[in-house]
Amino acid sequence: MTLSKAGTALAELREDLTGEVLAPGDPGYDEARTIYNAMIDRRPAVIARCADRADVVTAVRFARELDLPVAVRGGGHSVAGMSLNDGGLVVDLRRIDEVTVHPASKAVRVGGGAVMSHLDRACAPHALATTGGRVSTTGVGGFVLGGGTGWLDRAFGLAVDNLLGVELVTADGRIVTASAEENPELFWGLHGGGGNFGVATSLTLRLHDLPAMSMALLMYLPERGPEVLRTYRDLIEAAPSEASGAVLYLTAPPEEFVPPQLVGQMLCAALLTYAGPEEEMRTLAAPLLAIPHEVEVATAIPYAELQCMLDDPPGFRNYWSAEYLTGAPDDFVDVFCARAASMPVPSGTVHAVWPQGGAIAAAPGDYPVPYRDAPWAVHPFGMWEDPADDERGRQWVKDVCADVQPWATGAVYLNFTGDEGPDRVVAGLGAQNMERLAALKRTYDPDNVFRFNHNIRPA
Repeated sequence: MTLSKAGTALAELREDLTGEVLAPGDPGYDEARTIYNAMIDRRPAVIARCADRADVVTAVRFARELDLPVAVRGGGHSVAGMSLNDGGLVVDLRRIDEVTVHPASKAVRVGGGAVMSHLDRACAPHALATTGGRVSTTGVGGFVLGGGTGWLDRAFGLAVDNLLGVELVTADGRIVTASAEENPELFWGLHGGGGNFGVATSLTLRLHDLPAMSMALLMYLPERGPEVLRTYRDLIEAAPSEASGAVLYLTAPPEEFVPPQLVGQMLCAALLTYAGPEEEMRTLAAPLLAIPHEVEVATAIPYAELQCMLDDPPGFRNYWSAEYLTGAPDDFVDVFCARAASMPVPSGTVHAVWPQGGAIAAAPGDYPVPYRDAPWAVHPFGMWEDPADDERGRQWVKDVCADVQPWATGAVYLNFTGDEGPDRVVAGLGAQNMERLAALKRTYDPDNVFRFNHNIRPA
């Protein structure tokens, strides 16, 4: 490819795209290549800020003509930085963020660049919701197609269990629709296969009635952690599927409800979420409320507001992972809580364990979602500011995962992991599914154009 041909093609792309085209040196280029994980600093040759699906088709065809690698950006939350590349094309979907709610059919059509707050706030006036991520700025497309776990998954299933259809731009620039009736094999692969098969320009999701939401957030001195986690475990294992939440070690934030002398100190928190009224939630929370605590917030809360509680700000250095567990027995509780002592504090790091079960386990098991049967999950979420803490932070995350291996199922939710190698991709999709997924990849992306993801290589 000559420079003159590349320059001509770029000029044509600028003319043809309804949206904006950015290249190095253009105003806005550096902002457009900034994602949530500050560890990632990549310089794409071209960023196509697409305004509609026609723009996506144009951008993909441009990349194919110039043999450029393609990354796809929705929310930009990929901890491995899969939203960016060096020297290639980024298809930036953020302008394709419309959300259309169909209350009568309890369905919603979501643009490929929408984030969770767009979805949650559009559904709220109708008292409807679907499983969303635990952070309101997460991109809906990558979240859903990667599986999708959140506060409502025990009640409504994983996000991908609520997927009704996907509109996809394939590697050859075609627009394809996948649903249970149309291209059903592709639809199967999109249940966990992420961005391997094309660019999702819209998704249609099932909605559920959610007339009330409530939560209790309690914070304890860290030495009470084992008692808190055992109490939460026993409570949630006997609770209805409307109940969810997590036990978290974290740095006490500078919020009004936190006593000033505790800000910046490590605390153990129990979060009980409930898809129902506050009175019922308080009854469930009674054993946690009985443990002496430093912070108590127990209230009814709009679901869209609950979704913002753990928002992670951009500009921090991130390293995460996850393990899915066969159970949470007392010896696991002791090991999990002991590891909090080496957690980077103060920082945005969170040491989390939460339940599965309910509708997650009850959904069909045929999809490439091998972690759905695990009753518990551990998510070491490392986040800090200083590059000097990189080694310490990464090692802590790895230590958490190593600690819990006696209880690990071996399966993992890939959206919670960075680039941990091909074996972890298999663990996230299921060894029994890889041949079928590779065949799908060969059909829809034989040249592996879409490889900035948890990659499935074409068979």
